[in-house]
Amino acid sequence: MSQVSKQRVRALKLSASSGAMLMAMALAGAAAAQETPAPAADDTAVEEVVVTGFRASLANALDIKRRENDLVDVIKAQDIADFPDLNLAESLQRVPGVSIDRDGGEGRTITVRGLGPDFTVVRLNGLEALATTGGKDSSGGANRGRQFDFSIFASELFNSVTVRKSTSAMNEEGSLGAIIDLQASRPFDFSGPAMSMGAKIGWNDLSRKKDPRFTFLASNRWDTGIGEIGALISVAYAERKTLEEGSSTGRWENPSVAFNSATAFPCTGAAYNPVSGPPLTCAQIGTVVGGTTPTTTAAAGTANNLWHPRIPRYGRLQYDQKRLGVTGSLQWRPTENSTLTLDGLLAKFTNNRDETYLEVISFSRSGAGVPQTDVVNFQADDKGHLIKGTFDDVDARVEYRHDDLKTEFNQFTLTYDTKFGDAGHLNIVYGQSRSIQDNPVQTTFSFDRYNSDNYSYDYSANDKLPSFNYGFDPTNPANFTYTASNTNGDASLLRLRPSKAVNTFKTFRADVDYEILDGFKLRYGGDYKEYGFSSWEKRLFSRNLAATGTTFTAEAGYPLPAGVTVADVSRLITGFGRGLDLPSGVPTSWIAPDLDKLKKAIGYDCNCINANGDFRLSVLNQLGALREITEKDTAFYIQGDFDYDIFNIPIRGNLGVRYVKTEQSATGHYNAGNVATPVSTPFGTISEQMATDATQSVSREYTNTLPALNISAQPMENFFIRFAAAKVMTRPQLQNLTPGFTAMSQSAQTLTRGNPDLDPMLANNLDLSFEWYPDKETLLSAGFFQKDIKSYIQQTAEVMTWSETGLPNSLLSNGNTSASPFTVTTNINSPGGKLRGFELSAQRPFTFLPAPFDKFGAIVNYTHVKSDIDYIIKSPTFGGTPRVQTAPAVLVTQPLLNLSPDAFNATLYYENAGFKARISGSYRDQYLIQVAPSATNNNDVRIKEKTFNLDGQVSYEFNKFTVTLEAINLTDQEDSKVDDSTRMSSEEYVHFGRQFYLGVRYKF
Repeated sequence: MSQVSKQRVRALKLSASSGAMLMAMALAGAAAAQETPAPAADDTAVEEVVVTGFRASLANALDIKRRENDLVDVIKAQDIADFPDLNLAESLQRVPGVSIDRDGGEGRTITVRGLGPDFTVVRLNGLEALATTGGKDSSGGANRGRQFDFSIFASELFNSVTVRKSTSAMNEEGSLGAIIDLQASRPFDFSGPAMSMGAKIGWNDLSRKKDPRFTFLASNRWDTGIGEIGALISVAYAERKTLEEGSSTGRWENPSVAFNSATAFPCTGAAYNPVSGPPLTCAQIGTVVGGTTPTTTAAAGTANNLWHPRIPRYGRLQYDQKRLGVTGSLQWRPTENSTLTLDGLLAKFTNNRDETYLEVISFSRSGAGVPQTDVVNFQADDKGHLIKGTFDDVDARVEYRHDDLKTEFNQFTLTYDTKFGDAGHLNIVYGQSRSIQDNPVQTTFSFDRYNSDNYSYDYSANDKLPSFNYGFDPTNPANFTYTASNTNGDASLLRLRPSKAVNTFKTFRADVDYEILDGFKLRYGGDYKEYGFSSWEKRLFSRNLAATGTTFTAEAGYPLPAGVTVADVSRLITGFGRGLDLPSGVPTSWIAPDLDKLKKAIGYDCNCINANGDFRLSVLNQLGALREITEKDTAFYIQGDFDYDIFNIPIRGNLGVRYVKTEQSATGHYNAGNVATPVSTPFGTISEQMATDATQSVSREYTNTLPALNISAQPMENFFIRFAAAKVMTRPQLQNLTPGFTAMSQSAQTLTRGNPDLDPMLANNLDLSFEWYPDKETLLSAGFFQKDIKSYIQQTAEVMTWSETGLPNSLLSNGNTSASPFTVTTNINSPGGKLRGFELSAQRPFTFLPAPFDKFGAIVNYTHVKSDIDYIIKSPTFGGTPRVQTAPAVLVTQPLLNLSPDAFNATLYYENAGFKARISGSYRDQYLIQVAPSATNNNDVRIKEKTFNLDGQVSYEFNKFTVTLEAINLTDQEDSKVDDSTRMSSEEYVHFGRQFYLGVRYKF
């Protein structure tokens, strides 16, 4: 057996620390460290052939992987720097089992083995952290949960990324999927002085804008009279201006279909459930082939029994991004056995976004009293879509929205690492971080055209890129109106919705390990984490000013000054549709509101009362977004690491248990009356409001015991069999824990509220893998995994009387009483289900081939995952006093959200002296993004379709300079979402263009 395969590596692991016990361990370790002798030189080290460049970093990553007891995958600095990636999410997609989700054409969040970002813990420099950004509405909007948005950080800031797919007792809880460790560079990572700098200029073939990127790193270490000292600083800055163009529908809906949760989803063997009239079977809907001039009740009824797009439209989103990242590190090594490290990290990410749409809004209206649209003629397909039609009395709209989006993340970490005695080791960490996601400006204006005739749409030839005929010129401002009051049921002529969310983390952790026997190491320790979350959103709001008798209506029109027309406050959008292959006749230009001109005309941004209206903002019009949550987590663990030969087979691993206590305190809000009363909130006193604010605070605590086992056996040279088993947990998403409610409709008798009593999601994880390392640069592996999810969290709806909601009767209106039934939408714990899958991975340089092919190499991996999750589509029925269950819940089985059944990525690289080239492809199968009965407009699911991204890079190194050419998204991969698992109705279809970078790096 070789020395390498037998070597036991005492790698630092991340764990926990809390209270007096942790401080005692720290003091004892520090004292013992002063008596520790210097380690002896390793006389058994074997001299090996040195490999440099990209191949060297791959070999280094494999070496770390094979030495670990846990199941891990590693990317080292050379890989991150060389891959053509815009951010860390795109670097991580090269890891087996990792897929990413893009927003605005750039990676934002990750999924590991089918488990989405809600189930992943991310640690920066050893500390758990949250970093949040805002996204477009169709991608989930702003992050208000525990998800980590990787788009904030440039990949150049970190020198290693570790994806930990199995856990041990010493690893902190919170992940059902994986723990992602991001480590920035430190001065002691370098043998001496180091400096590098780089510059790139980018170009996108859709936006046709130039995008600069800059990087800089400087590091040094000095021997002094008090020990060795090191300092490092690194900076990464990037700008990016891109476009997103395409079509969308605002989802498809059928006015005759109500979600029949008592049976099953429409057209899966059950009947449709129209709002009125007898149910229509799926077969009846399927026989509709079209009609003309439906003037009779029967014909009109046929059209109303079809699925139609709610908001058929084309649109453009323009992104203006700036990303700044700075890391710094100071290290002091007073003795050979002790190191004190201070790490700091700052990231600033601005992502200002402009959205403009040419759309029809008539088809999204519902309810009595709203304007009606006439169907002149129509055609249906065999799936029940109103796929083509001509309509009169249509209301069209040009809509423009601007968002200023800012994220600021900062973190500092103080680490003391020391050896004591002959075989002891102590690691103490304290750190804190803060992430501020600020959306100070979110402004939407629209101009409307009412009762337009001869509008037509046609989805029959291409449902992704439909044909529209508006029947008027959308570039002529005279064809639109700006009204002071909206009588058409669409209070959206002006929307002002600024928001903010703040996440804070404080962590204290201590770990001790001691080799008490030859081949057996005892680890123990713990951690204390204090997490804070707060958020708010402000809106314009309705009120009556008693002093003047003036009534202002929230989010409606405000008058333009006399003599000012739409032409005076609009601008022209041009050049739409490049690279989309639009149908003939689709407008490529239209007018849009001009915010600068509107500011001058009506002064809407003053947050005051002016001559044109009351533009003051309040949190009281969106109390559900006013949240405060504090979480305190205390954990202790004990673990044994073993490394023995059993029947001449080296076997190593760990066995331990972790005890976790979670304490949560959540505050929510709701309106308690219609009295104009000053209100004191965490964000200041707001006077002259229409409603008073009632506050609910709920505190709870729970404990979990989490055992974990990892075993690695080496039955033959360079071949490993690994097994892991663990009980794991993920805490509920923060936005779901508020006891308040967000909004309600007294006419529709609906209510949405949080649930502070949610239990954590639990799972029993099993892993089995086989790894063969024929040489230091080659890996062939197969891994099998199962996650038995015992508790899941989903959104559901339950009908109950108003009195059962626990809310005051003072909120009732519209003739409702305490006995009136309301549909309450909330999040609940559901049964869960099993997730199973396997991974295949191969990595090898082609040194066995003749020249010049021996300079090639490849990395390939494939992941298959399947899950069966039981979703509650109808909550249990309750009745009587006391309230008891009278009917069981109705379940339906669907895959887990964010789970792609199949995913693969592959990289082919070439290295010869200073010349390097590589091309990388990443495929992800379609996956669910939403399951009914949440907001799917009675579609059973919403789906994001499959994607394949192809990226490439070529570089040449001479002396200390390297010139690079990178290409990202070579196939201009579209982003496509559809509604319903059977009909697959197109919801959104957009593209972003190809991105190219030319750069130069200097390394000293």
